[in-house]
Amino acid sequence: MVENKLPDDSIVVQYARQAVAADLKKKKLLKQPIAKFDPKTGKVYMVHSDGTSEVVGEARKGRYSERNP
Repeated sequence: MVENKLPDDSIVVQYARQAVAADLKKKKLLKQPIAKFDPKTGKVYMVHSDGTSEVVGEARKGRYSERNP
């Protein structure tokens, strides 16, 4: 009897996490800013190598087509 099993994508997730970690490490070594998201406030920050941060964006709820310009 053939079982309908979905393929496991854990290896893809593992490689994606390793790629993100490597990119963050590279940005720190090159002293490039890193974008961070605060889920509580919904704001996007650019954190610079000297520790300063600035707000560069904000997440909005709702569908894109329903937003007011």
